[in-house]
Amino acid sequence: MDTYGDMVTLLLCFFVLLYSMSTISEENWKAIVMSFNPDAALEQREIEGGNEGPISDPDSELGIDQEMVDEDMEALFQALQQAVAEQQQSSQNKGGQQISISKGNGYVFISFDDTIFFDGDSYVLRSESTPILDAVSALLTQYGRSVDEVRVLGHTAQARGDRPNNPTTDRFLASNRATVVLVYLQEHSEVDPARLVSVGYGQWRPIAENDVPETRLHNRRVEMIIAGKQLDSSMGDSIEQYYHQRENSSSFTTP
Repeated sequence: MDTYGDMVTLLLCFFVLLYSMSTISEENWKAIVMSFNPDAALEQREIEGGNEGPISDPDSELGIDQEMVDEDMEALFQALQQAVAEQQQSSQNKGGQQISISKGNGYVFISFDDTIFFDGDSYVLRSESTPILDAVSALLTQYGRSVDEVRVLGHTAQARGDRPNNPTTDRFLASNRATVVLVYLQEHSEVDPARLVSVGYGQWRPIAENDVPETRLHNRRVEMIIAGKQLDSSMGDSIEQYYHQRENSSSFTTP
């Protein structure tokens, strides 16, 4: 009886242990995995037979797949085209096309003439620009689940053909303009702020000659790249890529 009682007690403890492991929280599971493999913190694990498990794909939990992302990006492109057309019809500026929009493999590219958002040598957002930014913000909110990253690019033009712009003035003006547009998107849309990026290129990525004012105008612009998620990418999305690159790069610390 003593031997039998010991065996039953051990079996009870064993099943209690199994039950406790079956209900482990995501945080505890991550801690256990990281203790064996620190690099595993950035990996999304899929359990065979479905998406249930300690760590599952958040996009799969929301019912998002690559086909849905592609459909959302196509719908976003169509809606942006309509919004741009409406803005151009209502615009009072007759100086030519102000906004161009195109679609690539998994992304939407928008180019805004500089005069839409800012006056010359200024990074203060014009009130006339808010309708188109409001439309873009609303669409980003609507299709935000499929958006991997929104990158706002600021460009300037070389003012004089015989010498480049002052680097400090040039870079700050381009960066500030991109940042002002991005801040507006962050404040008026529900896209994760971690997916919003602003870049100032200054004069160094022209799309036209700077020799004459008519072509120089095309270089003064703000652009927007809206990239869709690539769920089948081994590198993950833009946020995962950042942490992956940070954790897996070599480091050197001075003594």
